[in-house]
Amino acid sequence: MNIRQIIRQKRRQLSSSERDIAQRAIYQKIACHQAINKAKNIAIFLSFDGEVETQPIINYLWQQNKSVYLPIIHPFSSKHLLFLKYTSQTQLIKNKFGILEPKLNVLNVLLYHQLDIVFTPLVAFDQRGYRMGMGGGFYDRLLANYQNQQILPIGLAFACQKVQHIENKPWDIRLPEIIYA
Repeated sequence: MNIRQIIRQKRRQLSSSERDIAQRAIYQKIACHQAINKAKNIAIFLSFDGEVETQPIINYLWQQNKSVYLPIIHPFSSKHLLFLKYTSQTQLIKNKFGILEPKLNVLNVLLYHQLDIVFTPLVAFDQRGYRMGMGGGFYDRLLANYQNQQILPIGLAFACQKVQHIENKPWDIRLPEIIYA
């Protein structure tokens, strides 16, 4: 079994109470986070496969009058993401990976460089901030030049997803911050 499978299994095996305690701690860190409080346009993902539950984060961001954006697989460039505005009225459909995403409407697209924060999903991470995703490279491509765009990428994870060392490749992007508990 490889590290990706092992950590995904660990994440799915968290008990309801372990998950609730960790998520409450994560939500509290988000509520107190200075950059998040200042941000206007925030990209986040919809939880999948035992990830930190993001709907309460989204609800909090809406309450704070933040504009929330969800990723979709780019319809003309299948290795890239687009971000669409997400509201409680947004119609969601399953993408080719079975993950819910907004139905494409070009009126709801926000250009990547207009985002302030990008919450990134991850399978595993290390103390240096390197992350292991699901293997598609979507977020590594997206974040390749995030420093030049004034965008803050933030990983979301459970503590059980932290590993000693991720064997990173030159194209892997180190996250400046990972919120976990």
